[in-house]
Amino acid sequence: MAQTSHTHPGATRTLVCTAVLAVALGGTLAGCKDPTEGAATGSASPPGAGAPGGHAGKGSALAAVGGLTVKGRAPKTGYSRERFGPAWSDTDHNHCDTRDDILKRDLRQTTFRDGAKKCIVTSGTLSDPYTGTHITYKRGASKVDIDHAVALSDAWQKGAQQWSDDKRTDFANDPLNLLAVDSSTNRRKSDGDTATWLPPNTGFRCAYVARQVAVKKKYGVWVTSAERDAMNKVLKGCPDEPLPTG
Repeated sequence: MAQTSHTHPGATRTLVCTAVLAVALGGTLAGCKDPTEGAATGSASPPGAGAPGGHAGKGSALAAVGGLTVKGRAPKTGYSRERFGPAWSDTDHNHCDTRDDILKRDLRQTTFRDGAKKCIVTSGTLSDPYTGTHITYKRGASKVDIDHAVALSDAWQKGAQQWSDDKRTDFANDPLNLLAVDSSTNRRKSDGDTATWLPPNTGFRCAYVARQVAVKKKYGVWVTSAERDAMNKVLKGCPDEPLPTG
């Protein structure tokens, strides 16, 4: 009577892996594992999630782009600066307006009108992120603007029309969305998004686009398909650029 041999399941998996390795010869083998292990919880990475030769970290700006809603730009009808509340409100209730808060954060060698309170900035030096130059700030004769990384009118056309007044005011005064920058460069930017304008300082582009992604993610502002593609193009050159928080 013929005898039946029994092979342990683990040995079968080892033989399968060995066979795969034998035909792979010179290829890259990720490794062998029990096909039932993690089957219910594993998920594949989406195509194009990282740069060639690398991948986007979970907390990276590049990874976050894929989570943004993509829609067409709505009409600008009804937009005005006033729809986002009074300019430079004190939304954090520190008794200083938002403009001075950002000047104090971004300038160096600052002086203040009100001494120990350190609220009203009268002078300082800005290392301008948009141009890579140094600018002397003097109150009343300033070449420094406080820019909304995501312009208010851009946000208006991509979701902010439906927001409450309070949410629009918070958006306009959120430090995450604000940068002290060269005024003439800021005015050339106007209300451009990533698809239409990038800082001339190429070394700042990754951080700039990452900030726009962070702001749009935080507030649910959507992007156009051209904008999403432009964001991916910049951030694939720096796939581990972190997503700013705030």
